[in-house]
Amino acid sequence: MSERRTERRSNLMTLRRVAPYLWPKGEGWVKRRVVLSLFALLVARFISVSTPFFYKAAVDVLGGETRGEAWLLAIGAVGLTVAYGIARLSAVGFNELRDAIFVRVGQRALRKLALETFSHIHRLSMRYHITRKTGGLSRIIERGVKGVDFLLRFMLLSVGPLILELSLVTVIFAVVFDWRYAVVVMVTIGLYVTYTFKVTEWRVRIRRQMNEQDTDANQKAIDSLLNFETVKYFGAETREANRYDAAMAGYEQAAIKTGQSLSMLNFGQSLIITTGLVIVMVMAAFGVQQGVLTVGDFVMVNAYMIQITMPLNFLGTVYREIRQALVDMGEMFELLGQPAEIVDKPGAPDLKVNGGKVELDDVSFAYDPARPILKGISLKVGAGETVAIVGPSGSGKSTIGRLLFRFYDVTGGALRIDGQDVRDVTQDSVHSLIGVVPQDTVLFNDTIHYNIAYGRPDAPREELIAAAKAAKIHDFIMTLPEGYETKVGERGLKLSGGEKQRVGIARTILKNPPILLLDEATSALDTQTERDIQESLKEMGQGRTVLTIAHRLSTIADADRIVVLDKGEIVEEGRHEQLLALGGRYAAMWARQSAEEDTPRGPRLVNLEEAAASGGTAAEEGGDLPADRNYRFAPKV
Repeated sequence: MSERRTERRSNLMTLRRVAPYLWPKGEGWVKRRVVLSLFALLVARFISVSTPFFYKAAVDVLGGETRGEAWLLAIGAVGLTVAYGIARLSAVGFNELRDAIFVRVGQRALRKLALETFSHIHRLSMRYHITRKTGGLSRIIERGVKGVDFLLRFMLLSVGPLILELSLVTVIFAVVFDWRYAVVVMVTIGLYVTYTFKVTEWRVRIRRQMNEQDTDANQKAIDSLLNFETVKYFGAETREANRYDAAMAGYEQAAIKTGQSLSMLNFGQSLIITTGLVIVMVMAAFGVQQGVLTVGDFVMVNAYMIQITMPLNFLGTVYREIRQALVDMGEMFELLGQPAEIVDKPGAPDLKVNGGKVELDDVSFAYDPARPILKGISLKVGAGETVAIVGPSGSGKSTIGRLLFRFYDVTGGALRIDGQDVRDVTQDSVHSLIGVVPQDTVLFNDTIHYNIAYGRPDAPREELIAAAKAAKIHDFIMTLPEGYETKVGERGLKLSGGEKQRVGIARTILKNPPILLLDEATSALDTQTERDIQESLKEMGQGRTVLTIAHRLSTIADADRIVVLDKGEIVEEGRHEQLLALGGRYAAMWARQSAEEDTPRGPRLVNLEEAAASGGTAAEEGGDLPADRNYRFAPKV
């Protein structure tokens, strides 16, 4: 019972969340349209319940049972038939007018809700996004918005009219015929609604399982398609297909139960409504035989029962969809209720950069309290200074960049830019004044022009091209058939890693920020291009504060200062020459990387006979190998 009560409370909260979109403050035109649509709805219902009277009158005139009603004789059977047709057409017309008036209200509500959800998701922290599945998240939003659409259309424009029509028909049966007719109608409707709701509750649970399987299958499909290259590299197409099929098998079982339960629901509904119809018709038939009712009355009873049967047939579907819509909307509103981890303080000012001095004052941070990443880091980067941060993987290099960009807030100490704590200023201003070139550049599935212009959408084309030239990507772009209008594909997969990286550098150059954060910015480039780009980045860094996170030490040897991190602590700090002379961690890292760069890559093919004759190791590199010689792979040295 407590679960049922909790669910009802949740549904009521969901309905309360939707209500402001139908009756928004300060938008009079929306309220007027809601009122007009409700008025059209009422007119349509009243006309609809009056229609069988014209049908009855026409039958009575034709059967000669007018009982002295002069107006029926004056109009005649043809006139009454025409009036019947006009009444039916009017009812349909007012229903359509209701929909036409309300459609703008509904679509505006959907648009505002979708925008609110989309904007809220972007406000959520990186911690939230890296723990959620993108495919499942998009499915929740999609189903939630569709649920609101269904609820607005059916609950307001279908369920409400149905209740009104059933009430009017019951009153008409009690007044025009006999209270017993009204009792039969009420009992029939009561049994029908009870049966429908009970079975539908059972079906909703099955539908929820089906949704879970659908979300799981959709997530696996999206995840597999996003990792298309990886799937190909490991020949895992069959494995991925089997994973997807396993998820779809669960969906299939739930869908089969849904279909079978629907057949059961439909048959039970037909049994109840047909029984009620037959009882009322038998009562009317007795009334005609006894002379209490006319044939027209008999026909009118039949018309009313059929009239209420048609909307009742959809009651199970409508109720199930409303229940499902409430579930889907509940998931979406739960998402909207997810608090943003990083929020601006009320009245927070914009960040004002005057030089771009960055200071980490005893900064501590942990993604998980049980595993600290930074342990009391203190570091000052002067205005216009280039500082490189190096260290082994997991030492906290990239974490400093994320804290600077305020993807996370420090858990201890303070991070300041020109003396302003980044927690005290707006996130938008921080983001606008820091340019980031990440290690893995991900592009939008749009044109190269769009992706570069993302750095500053209002920039003139000349500046965009200048940024592309500075990033050494312009010449490549011009070799493409469509030039800057070339589509880069999903996540930029049509471009090589180096080309994507250069596009990312170009859009950061175009952004022209006072503070630069380079997170392994040239890691995907070949040696020659890396040297060219380094020159471009060096030029771009003139007069700016540059924080470089690097693994390849040769790219940061000319930095003003190099900071060596290890296990979340600064272990060394100084210029390249100073750190080499110190003979510590940095010197060891430099020696190891220099040795790796000087060492031949991979095994070599060695001719054993020539090696034995010369007393050495003769290597054969490339070309066609004579078939009559004995070769083996020499180990890497």
